[in-house]
Amino acid sequence: MSVKFTILGSGSSGNCAYVETAEARILVDAGFSPLQIRKRLATIGRTPENLSGILITHEHSDHIAGLLGLADKFQIPVFCNRDTQNATVWALKTKWLSKKSSPPDGIDSTEHLKSKINWQLFTTGAGFEIGDVSIETFSIPHDAQDPVGFLLRTARGNIGFATDLGHTTKLVLDRIRAANVLVLESNHDVKMLQDCPRRAWSLKQRILGRHGHLSNVAAAEAAAQIMSAGLRHLYLAHLSRECNKPELAEHVMAEQLHHIGATHVRMQIAAQEVPCATLEL
Repeated sequence: MSVKFTILGSGSSGNCAYVETAEARILVDAGFSPLQIRKRLATIGRTPENLSGILITHEHSDHIAGLLGLADKFQIPVFCNRDTQNATVWALKTKWLSKKSSPPDGIDSTEHLKSKINWQLFTTGAGFEIGDVSIETFSIPHDAQDPVGFLLRTARGNIGFATDLGHTTKLVLDRIRAANVLVLESNHDVKMLQDCPRRAWSLKQRILGRHGHLSNVAAAEAAAQIMSAGLRHLYLAHLSRECNKPELAEHVMAEQLHHIGATHVRMQIAAQEVPCATLEL
């Protein structure tokens, strides 16, 4: 059986991807509402009821917005490290208490909220399996409690995720070098970010910092450092709606790929509004 991979959406307002093998159906992050995730899965003929697990990179809302609604309703196992679990529970609790005039009974209890999800905790750097997928975890530099990237090893190839990181460490580069399919952050154009009138200077500093987000140029430099004959598909992800343009990100990466002679790599831009076409390995 082929391995199927679909980015259901990626950007500052939500991130979610789907991986399917013979024995596993996995979401990587759940950054849209449960209804939106259901609708996007429906476009590829899938439903959340059949998910084997949800992998969480970190606790920011554009990665966990639909987590409670999906995981609690369908008892889908959620895989993350303990610091991300604690930060996620706090974020979900804060969200409920701020939006509900009469919150559900017990929602203000951290332990009660923890109990609503089937948590499967891992230690960052350790690996685990979901069905026939072997999952490697690695630390990434981002302003969250203990953010991680993933490398999913399948019988038909390896799928790497490296988004939401301020710079590419040696560890990150070593881990994603094994990817045949790579989802890599290309968040912003530096000049567009610096000139953006709707962003406070403090936010600009955060995004540009070493625990912020990768620029188009930084993403291209990272791609050059990890390039191999085995990397076949490169998705540019988490593009900023205000401080980037798909054509800018594509141009910077295309120039780099041409410069290093990586003509074998198929590059695609992951959109916020609609899923990418499903890739079959």
